[in-house]
Amino acid sequence: MTQNHDSFHTVIEIDVLLENIHEGSWAIFDCRYELTDPEYGERVYLEGHIPGAQYINLEHDLSAPPNGRNGRHPLPSANNLAMLFSSWGIDRGTQVVAYDARGGGFAARLWWLLRFLGHFDVAILNGGYPEWIRKGCPVNKGRETRSAARFIPQVQMEMLVDYNDVERLNSPPKLLGAAIEDNEKAVCLIDSRAPGRYAGLEEPYDPVAGHIPGAINRDWTLNLDREGKFISKTSIRSAFNSILVESRPSDAIVYCGSGITACLNILAMEYAGLEGARLYDGSWSEWCSDPDRPVAPSSGN
Repeated sequence: MTQNHDSFHTVIEIDVLLENIHEGSWAIFDCRYELTDPEYGERVYLEGHIPGAQYINLEHDLSAPPNGRNGRHPLPSANNLAMLFSSWGIDRGTQVVAYDARGGGFAARLWWLLRFLGHFDVAILNGGYPEWIRKGCPVNKGRETRSAARFIPQVQMEMLVDYNDVERLNSPPKLLGAAIEDNEKAVCLIDSRAPGRYAGLEEPYDPVAGHIPGAINRDWTLNLDREGKFISKTSIRSAFNSILVESRPSDAIVYCGSGITACLNILAMEYAGLEGARLYDGSWSEWCSDPDRPVAPSSGN
């Protein structure tokens, strides 16, 4: 029996996708990518992908050109995204399914961008392409396309913050753990990168190591098990609640290196019922591009 696609807003299982893979109102997108090998995703897509999937590239399709001050993967304009989504055959009635080879770390960027433009019928395939292969599901080769549609954007600006917002909101007395005035909630700034990058012990992509002062580390990969599938909603909810403390989920601001894997943390929160976290899209790569912005730990530590 065909499922109602309106229910798939965060994570979708492989058996459900298999049931609906020939539904004309479903659109599948292969988001495989590697930061160290920009051509990897398209190469492996052509060698084999989920039937019907179109390939989209993180750099070319889901990012605007960087200028050295706006982060490594700036957000495209709403108009440019709407034109892309139209060309990919997405309209109001389309159920989108996105996948990659890293548990959703790259596919979540498409998930977030679609939601940002008002399209909430989008879900990440649990386990991604590796799980699809492990289950012996069918594979197609070569490039596939889909008839164009008309995507009408409805931008959700409340989902987004910029560096000015972070500077304004992430300051005393609004830091987590500081004195909270009546009717005021603490802003919770969440850094989604690996612990070594957060601690300033290593930085493979950006010129400055460290994190935004006041941020709490929640490595995005902690939402996944060893096979790249999401851990239980209960476990995710408990982990984020221990970070949020007296903050509401909507008071969370999430960032990473360049606004990509932070989307996976936001998705995990939504999956676990913690709704409304916002993305700082420029993330660390934008923040550290200005030497006047504070960095923790300091260079002397």
